[in-house]
Amino acid sequence: MSQQTAGVQPATIPEQNGLHDKETAKVNGHSSGSDLASDERSDVEPDIEGDYGSGRDHVFANPKVADYWRNVYEQATYEGRHRFDPDFTWSAKEEKAVKRKIDFRIMSWCWLMFLALDLNRRNINRAITDNMLPELGMNTNDFNYGQTIFLTTFLAAELPSGLISKKLGPDIWIPFIITAWSLISASQAGLKNRSGYFAVRALLGLLMGGFIPDTVLYITYRYKSKELPIRLSWFWTVLSVCQVVGSLVAAGVLQMRGVAGWSGWQWLFLIEGTFTFLVGIASWVLMPTSITQTAGRGRGKGWFSEREEKILVNRLLRDDPSKGDMHNRQAVGPIRLWKSLKDYDLWPVYLLGLTTYIPANPPQNYLALILRTMGWSTLNANLLTIPSQFIYGVNLLIISWISEKVNERSIVSSMSNIWIFPFLVALVGLGENASGWVRYGLLSGLLSYPYCHAILVAWNSRNSNSVRTRAVSAALYNMFVQAGNIVASNIYREEDRPYYIRGNKILLGICCYNIALFFFVKFYYIGRNKRREAAWAKLTGEEQVDYIQNTTDEGAKRLDFRFMH
Repeated sequence: MSQQTAGVQPATIPEQNGLHDKETAKVNGHSSGSDLASDERSDVEPDIEGDYGSGRDHVFANPKVADYWRNVYEQATYEGRHRFDPDFTWSAKEEKAVKRKIDFRIMSWCWLMFLALDLNRRNINRAITDNMLPELGMNTNDFNYGQTIFLTTFLAAELPSGLISKKLGPDIWIPFIITAWSLISASQAGLKNRSGYFAVRALLGLLMGGFIPDTVLYITYRYKSKELPIRLSWFWTVLSVCQVVGSLVAAGVLQMRGVAGWSGWQWLFLIEGTFTFLVGIASWVLMPTSITQTAGRGRGKGWFSEREEKILVNRLLRDDPSKGDMHNRQAVGPIRLWKSLKDYDLWPVYLLGLTTYIPANPPQNYLALILRTMGWSTLNANLLTIPSQFIYGVNLLIISWISEKVNERSIVSSMSNIWIFPFLVALVGLGENASGWVRYGLLSGLLSYPYCHAILVAWNSRNSNSVRTRAVSAALYNMFVQAGNIVASNIYREEDRPYYIRGNKILLGICCYNIALFFFVKFYYIGRNKRREAAWAKLTGEEQVDYIQNTTDEGAKRLDFRFMH
């Protein structure tokens, strides 16, 4: 974790870029010296195990800083403000226990909801292996157009959905959109022509578009910053699990061709849509409003005791005080939205989201169809996609763990495209000369790449440094990702079939660009931090305290905030 992140305890701030003394440790009221925070008080029984336990110095140890943030929480009517207590203490054992409760009750259900999204989002890739395109009078280009429509509406829905969710609450909005898209997805069983396919893809994009940023934002207010990347990496294992499970399900369901006069792809849409509809209904009960509002709506008296709620609230706020500067039903209005859009220092991460995932996207979407073209049966084509997806899931967890272990984001994330590079070189170099098994091996190797999405999402969240910016930046980042997916969906063309050699050349060029971009973004943030540190060092201790208490700068624009990279 970067030393610049708001809420990081002084004792855990590592040396980085030469910024490690008392003055550079001051972040949103933090300091390793006596000018901003008092020494650990005698009434706190030290009980520290790693990052857990309250027996450590923290942002609220200075009474002036604590009063400032208490006023912020009261004005924002933050839903956990009644549990805020700068003097509250707890043990490492207690904190780990409540974290495990969050993992089980919140994180596991968010994972299953994401599975519901990905099943319906990607089952089209398996349906087309069952002659869906010719039966609807369509070709590869028509399929691409439909995917472009889906991704365009998906992108268009990201920010509006996020703003609606911020106003109504994700516990209301997310279950609604899951049940709605499940019904639309199941209705694809009745498709008759290309026009219907286009219409359904548009509706699905509008309903699915906001789910990922809305859910990620929901998760961020349950975990400390250092816990988030690993949780998000597990969250994104859905992509791998869904590909494996979805391929196995498709391999069986597509054999139902002829049952009741339906094609296998029609049964696939109906069965998976029905399953995810039930997930949506259950989500009305299993998504509490906040960690201090778990009672009611089928959850009885609540999931946590008063002490557990105090541990949950205070551990989060001591890690990042900005997580209480808005309440969970407070809309991000036009002024706050404009301020968030103007946070140009977040745009380098958005640019990474735009192009980082393009090189692997077309091969992933077309692998099963390419295998069918090379002569494998529908059953075998779907089963052969499983090995790469299993390795992909393992690599996702590994790269996220490495990122946190070495406290590095940019360079570690660049390994995603460095991995892809040699496989694209081989596919382009061999052209049409590769045998079926060699081509399958190269495509599987490419798709086993370490997916860095969890790292970038957590990176974007940490660099936001306020609730209103985090709510907007989560949607904006995902909008850039979807814009990249739109580009990717049009790289493999009908006239380039069956091996898409021209398309692979384009992917190779984008891959090289991505590798360079990761290093550019790192040096950008290093430069921004050095300039801020120089300006901060010119202030006296009293001026620093005055800035913390009275500045009108917000979010990532605060002079005492440092960007992680």
